[in-house]
Amino acid sequence: MKLPSPRGTLSDAVIDTLRGLGATLPAAEPDDAEDFQLSLFVCYELSYRSWDGVDDAWEWNPDLVRLRTDLERRYLAWLDELTGPCESADPESVPAALGAIVAADDGPPLSGYLRGRATREQFREFVMHRSVYHLREADPHSWAIPRLGGPAKAALIEIQQDEYGRGVTERMHQELFKQTMRWFDLDLAYGAYVDSVPAATLAVNNLMSVFGLHRARRGAILGHLAAYEMTSSLPNRAYGNGLRRLGGTAEATAFYDEHVEADAVHEQIAAHDLCGNFARAEPELAGQVLWGARCALAVDNQWAGGVLDAFTDGRSSLRS
Repeated sequence: MKLPSPRGTLSDAVIDTLRGLGATLPAAEPDDAEDFQLSLFVCYELSYRSWDGVDDAWEWNPDLVRLRTDLERRYLAWLDELTGPCESADPESVPAALGAIVAADDGPPLSGYLRGRATREQFREFVMHRSVYHLREADPHSWAIPRLGGPAKAALIEIQQDEYGRGVTERMHQELFKQTMRWFDLDLAYGAYVDSVPAATLAVNNLMSVFGLHRARRGAILGHLAAYEMTSSLPNRAYGNGLRRLGGTAEATAFYDEHVEADAVHEQIAAHDLCGNFARAEPELAGQVLWGARCALAVDNQWAGGVLDAFTDGRSSLRS
C-alpha cells in the first residue's frame, strides 16, 4: 500500500518519519478526527501488509509504539464515551446477551437504501468505503487464534476457514470482494481508497486493530466478530439484491450472496461455540466480549449514518 496523504500535523509527522524525511514524532496531539484516525491507521498498517518502501523494523520502533499507545488510549476513552465502559457479566449469559445486543440495535437503514434507492455511483462509493476492510477481511480477527485454546479456538478456526475460502484462493472473501470492485471498474490494489474515505471509515478499521493486536483485549475482538456474524445475513442479502437491481452480474454479487449463506451458520457458532465457550473458560473476560460487540455496532452505525446522510442529501460520502 502506498503511504497516504497526511490530514494534519500529526499524520504529516508520522508519514514523513516513515518516509525517512527526518521528521521527529511529536506528542500525540492530532488536529482533528481525520488527523487522529489516519495517524492511528498508518501505525496499525505496519502490522498488516505495511507500506511501500517502509522498513519492516518500524513496526516495533519504540518511539512509534509509544505514539501508537497514546493514540490507543485516546481511542479507548472515546469508545467508553460512545458505548459505556466494559463491565463484568455472567459467563453463562453471554450468548443470550449477545443476541439481546443485536436485537436492540437500531442503526441507520443503509442496507435498505442500497437495496431499493441507491444509484450506481452511490453503490460504487459504498464499495470504496468497504474495500479498506474487505480486502483484508478476517485478518484482524485472526490475531485471536494463537491466544485461545480448546473449543473456542476450534470455533474461531471454523469461522475463519470459510473466510479464507477453505484453502481455495478464488473463494477467499477478500478475493470475492475484488469481483464486486471489478464490476464497478475500481482499483483492486490493497488500500487503494484509504485516501478517499473519511475518518469514520478508518475508525471502523482501527477498532478491529485496537482489539485484535492486543492479547489483553482478546475478549473484545471475539465480541466484535460475533456482532459482525450475527448482523450480516440480512444486510448482505439487501446489498446483493440492490446490486442486482443495478444490473450486477452473478460474479459481482457473489461476495454478498456468500455471506448470506455462510453467516447464517456463523451466527450460531460465534455466539455459542466461540463466545460462550470463551466466557466459560475465561469468566473474567465475559463482560469484555459484550463490550466488544457493543463497540462494533456503535462504530459501524456512526459510519453508516454519515454515508446515509450524504446519500439522502445528494452529496458524496467520500472526502473531496
